[in-house]
Amino acid sequence: MRFFKRDKQADRSPAPFIVGMNRSGTTLLRMMLDAHPELAIPPETHFVPDVIKACRRGDAMPEAALAAMKSHREWDDFGFSDEEMLERLRSRQRLDAGEALRAFYEAYAERERKPRWGEKTPRYVGQMRRIQSALPEARFIHVVRDGRDVALSVLDRTVRDITAADVAGRWRRKIEKARAAAPKLRHYIEVRYEDLILDTEPTLRRISDFIDLPWSASMLDYYERSPERLTEMKRGLPADGRSAELDVERRMATHAMTTKPPDADRVSRWKRQMSAADREAFEGVAGATLADLGYETATSAGTLGTSR
Repeated sequence: MRFFKRDKQADRSPAPFIVGMNRSGTTLLRMMLDAHPELAIPPETHFVPDVIKACRRGDAMPEAALAAMKSHREWDDFGFSDEEMLERLRSRQRLDAGEALRAFYEAYAERERKPRWGEKTPRYVGQMRRIQSALPEARFIHVVRDGRDVALSVLDRTVRDITAADVAGRWRRKIEKARAAAPKLRHYIEVRYEDLILDTEPTLRRISDFIDLPWSASMLDYYERSPERLTEMKRGLPADGRSAELDVERRMATHAMTTKPPDADRVSRWKRQMSAADREAFEGVAGATLADLGYETATSAGTLGTSR
């Protein structure tokens, strides 16, 4: 686990932001932390960068902030009416980006009857410095998973024509971008998916310490609440020019593993299920990053051709 921390803790309670490559275990960690009696983490928001942009001047109109929130197809997951959110936004003495975002997160946590909030949207891994500027209380938890297992999971789910090498390129770029940004962040850690599965309690205890959250064993029983928590996402997502239509069945299947206890069979699945051709293609693109992270590669195992 890598850990960077600078400057004094903000007065506000630390807000965990779970980020990383899709299919790396970010939803799993969301469910674990959300099971804590003090912390509520909504489904993926996607709108945070747009809210920051809409409130750039520091005297934004509530209507502009709401329009930015509603500009993403996931908005209806949260169940807020326009009137309710506008009232929250208008209640802020000065509506800058941080206050607009806190209005949303605090409303969500209040509805869940919890005093603290967090965030889980994987793609914010590329927006961490921007988010930190708006929300100094943000503490970034970058979930890292063996990229070959990520590729298997992506290729199992995708309806697009992509290859293991394509996934390798995306995975490598996200890892490298996050690590380049990390020293410039006040609070950042890397957490291995494999540790969440195989060493769950010690890993969650380290995360709890990082976000100043008292330990609660309820996080270990996250899967008992997951089916209920997933119901707020139980709807299809329309095509929106950025992403293809996602029907409700596929959307629910994407998160099905979070309704079960940690499964050791999900770790190093690539060794049993990935073809030699896909493994070689992946390592040809991202072998050096795998090695840098300490994952076994063809070069270290001596089983395939040289990785770059």
